Amino acid sequence: MPPLAALERRSGHVHEAAGGPQGAPTGVIKFQAPEVVFGAGSLREAGFAARRLGARRPFVVTDAGLIEAGWVTQLVDHLSGAGLSATVWSGVTPNPKDHEVTQGYERYRESGCDVLIAIGGGSCIDAAKGIAILTGNGGSILDYAGVDRVTRAIPPLLMIPTTAGTGADVSQFCIITDTVNAVKVTIMGRALVPDISLTDPDLLTTMPDDLAAATGLDALTHGIEAFVSRAHNPLTDGHALSAVRLVFGNLAEMIDRPEVAAHRENMAQASLEAGLAFSNAILGATHAMSHQVGGLLDLPHGVVNGVLLPHVIRFNAAVAGDRFVPLAAMAGLHGGSDEVGDVLADEVRSVADRLGVPKGLSQLGVTEADIPTLAANAMVDACLSTNPRPVEVDDLAALFRAAL
Repeated sequence: MPPLAALERRSGHVHEAAGGPQGAPTGVIKFQAPEVVFGAGSLREAGFAARRLGARRPFVVTDAGLIEAGWVTQLVDHLSGAGLSATVWSGVTPNPKDHEVTQGYERYRESGCDVLIAIGGGSCIDAAKGIAILTGNGGSILDYAGVDRVTRAIPPLLMIPTTAGTGADVSQFCIITDTVNAVKVTIMGRALVPDISLTDPDLLTTMPDDLAAATGLDALTHGIEAFVSRAHNPLTDGHALSAVRLVFGNLAEMIDRPEVAAHRENMAQASLEAGLAFSNAILGATHAMSHQVGGLLDLPHGVVNGVLLPHVIRFNAAVAGDRFVPLAAMAGLHGGSDEVGDVLADEVRSVADRLGVPKGLSQLGVTEADIPTLAANAMVDACLSTNPRPVEVDDLAALFRAAL
């Protein structure tokens, strides 16, 4: 597992002794973010954005559902209008697999393309990042699991999210499924922060309700875990709190009232801000655990987060309750540091219930026999290093059992 110091270097949260009054330490913050294009109708800016990256023959990574929805055709038309000839590859499935990344890389290499564009959810975006890694660095995508393993330049990246939650379009993370070992591997490094993130809330209109719920819960988890992360800083805190407030105020409403554009726009902003927060502050035990369940059973990441998050909140709040007080306030809740963990955890579970998320992992197919392997694998996930409470394998096993 990468040491906290390595993750803090990646997040830019470095404490150094300073010569101020009484020698109080000061923080040196490095905040990594792509160029952001945001707003309804902004898909039409894609061609200009790609040209700013030097594109002549962009390679578009997407999936069959986005093609069917018509967004890929619109994107290709906008690229063509800017004088660009695109190649479209749609071999991505949910929770992108190692062999899919290899296939995409081979198609990219054959195509003679230059800039990578992903249009889709986190799976498409992570697959595009994986293709970029192999293009610049070679080998197998699993060679790059961990922190700062990508050392050579990669092609420019333009990311266009069609869901509201993953934050992959602005983050330094790439999550790929190791199909042999049935685990998700975390690849992390500043090289993976995209060059341009283009968020058009109109693209959320074709998102199915179950996907909207799952990705929205992912954004909520990003905001909460980033805020309490050991590598948080004042810049990530503001984005994390804003994202949590927006999710609590708009996720269920976006699904219940899809005709209201404001809810889509607010959730698109929540996804963006949560992504900026967790990319720079990293995450915690919920994600370390969720990655293992998703890798084992190929399940929707956000749904697993929705089951696990209340349990991890209670676990962490027992030693870091003060950090959860502002988070609870974003949901309109009140309570002191001693009880706020239970209050916030109950509210998260209430939202999950409203969205139809199962109450336990057993309903998703996890069994008692899976827990030792899940706990052991979670111990080596990079996200665990910034959890606010030290975690041992027995703690993870207990959390998995509580969530069954």
